[in-house]
Amino acid sequence: MIAFSKLTIIVIANYLRVSINFSARCNTQTATTFLRHSTSPLTASTILEPRMRHLSPSKYIKTAKYALRDYVAGDYRYPFYCSFKIIQRCDSSCEFCNVWLKPAPDMPTSKILKIIDNVADSSVLVLSLEGGEPLMRKDIGEILQYIRTKPLYVLFTSSGKLFEKRPMKDYCRYIDFLHPSIDEGHDNLDLYESLPEFVSWGSIVCVQIVVMKEYLPDLEQKIRKCYNAGAKALVMPACLLPGTPDFLPEVTAFRNEVMRLKRKYPRTITTTDKYLRALTWLHGCTSASIIIDYDGRLFYPCRTLMGKTIDLSEQSLMGFLDSKEADQCRERMRKCEINCHWYQYFATDSYVSLGNTVSSLTPYLTDFF
Repeated sequence: MIAFSKLTIIVIANYLRVSINFSARCNTQTATTFLRHSTSPLTASTILEPRMRHLSPSKYIKTAKYALRDYVAGDYRYPFYCSFKIIQRCDSSCEFCNVWLKPAPDMPTSKILKIIDNVADSSVLVLSLEGGEPLMRKDIGEILQYIRTKPLYVLFTSSGKLFEKRPMKDYCRYIDFLHPSIDEGHDNLDLYESLPEFVSWGSIVCVQIVVMKEYLPDLEQKIRKCYNAGAKALVMPACLLPGTPDFLPEVTAFRNEVMRLKRKYPRTITTTDKYLRALTWLHGCTSASIIIDYDGRLFYPCRTLMGKTIDLSEQSLMGFLDSKEADQCRERMRKCEINCHWYQYFATDSYVSLGNTVSSLTPYLTDFF
């Protein structure tokens, strides 16, 4: 059942952070005493300078209002997470991915900014910049600075191969969640040794690990490196996409191994329990998240079904979501039997589901505070 529990937790967490910060500034000794007698992994620095920033209260309330509407209607009409494919060029040629097979010209900056305005005025709370490789855009700094002026959390996904050639410490001032994709497919395993540096830039770092069937036995050593660096890890199987070979691990073996590692590293792995359970469900996906393609058009209900709809630089996202066309798209998703295992569509509702919120947010609790 849909709920707005994550939004409630975020609002409460931000309220408590304000209170703790105020108390700490007024009485450092009190904060120190609290830490001395607390069994929490929090430190003095995390109390005085929490890593999660505040959005405007009106944004939390707006998104919660839409989540309540979904709850009452029993629907996933209003997404809170949006992936924006801002580039169709890449510096990697992952065998499990098809983006690099069809490069395309970059969308003009002005069009991207219009789409960001559209998303910011919607139910979406988290905007994820993806590609291709976003760092290949010359205007990426301008885009990041612009999003920072909007009521949105910013997630940034990159192969990390260009980190040393870009002013990443400056960019991370505008990035809430930095997601370097590090795995055999991206051919960049050496970047695990640089994780402590990535963490020092100030964003919450979560390594995206795409697991191909032959590399499942190597997963734990990757998780251990994330744990030692103070980074998190999002573990996903290599989904079967059009035009790519089948690298999907055996589903039960994948689920069992990730669950085992979650018990061993509970504050490191962010892959949700609901996603792992849903891997064998016939209908495990929802429209709680959306994807905008490199040309500005909205994949809806999902990218798997390859249905492109409106151009979000020209039409309102919220207006479309309330349309009969969108209703028909969501019905198409409910009847889909592809079972693609796409993490975004199978897992995002974990963060607004009352029964899954605790396990989904456990890795982020210290960041909220």
